[in-house]
Amino acid sequence: MRILFIRHGDPDYLNDTLTEKGCREADLLAKRAVTLQMGECYISPLGRAQRTAKPCLAAVNCEAETLSWLQEFPAQLDINKAPELAEAYPDVKKNEKGYLPRIVWDMMPEHLTEHNEYMDRTAWRDSVVAQCSDMVEVYDNIIQEFDNLLAEHGYVRENGHYRVEKENTKTITFFCHFGLIGVLLSHLWNVSPFTLWNSLALAPTSVTELVTEERKKGIAYFRGLKVGDVSHLYAGGEEPSFAARFCEVYSNKAQRH
Repeated sequence: MRILFIRHGDPDYLNDTLTEKGCREADLLAKRAVTLQMGECYISPLGRAQRTAKPCLAAVNCEAETLSWLQEFPAQLDINKAPELAEAYPDVKKNEKGYLPRIVWDMMPEHLTEHNEYMDRTAWRDSVVAQCSDMVEVYDNIIQEFDNLLAEHGYVRENGHYRVEKENTKTITFFCHFGLIGVLLSHLWNVSPFTLWNSLALAPTSVTELVTEERKKGIAYFRGLKVGDVSHLYAGGEEPSFAARFCEVYSNKAQRH
């Protein structure tokens, strides 16, 4: 079995769509759609993912199913419950009532590496961030929905791998978001989501490809063939968007800090 995770194009977050650059990226991805052999397609309900998928689906004359759980990872952190976390999330905003909710996955790397629980496969669930947010509940709901879908295709989660009830070589493709892809990869690879959120940068319209390996009959594990592939952009002369990244050197004020 084969899985493709495709991140949306360069985002216009304010209007939940794509920038002009993002539209060019989506069109270049569509030129590769036939060779991607996308199989069954699923899309986040958010506009930027829908707009990214549209030209690809048109290119292969395919329809896709919108799944609510494919939206960007929506867990919210309440720093008011642990004000010391303000150092881990220095861009958090405040009003007269205190800190405003913010996403959980954009943590400063020095805080991550100095608190080993965030990098641990299971201990992250008992971390301060987990206790001050709904991330465990949201995470578990997403991976359950994901496993339900894989089970429909014959692969049933069992002890960190998948029991093959009905082997196949089909492809399923997900048009979604970086934070959400980090969640699904962490589940497939049995690592902390914080590890992937802070160690990977998946550029807009990048393609991540996984396939099963069944080295013992009836037991499958998903292995990555490509992670964050943007060859379609280079083929079209389009520089990958910087939207996935932060500044390479701090003195470069033109890049995101």
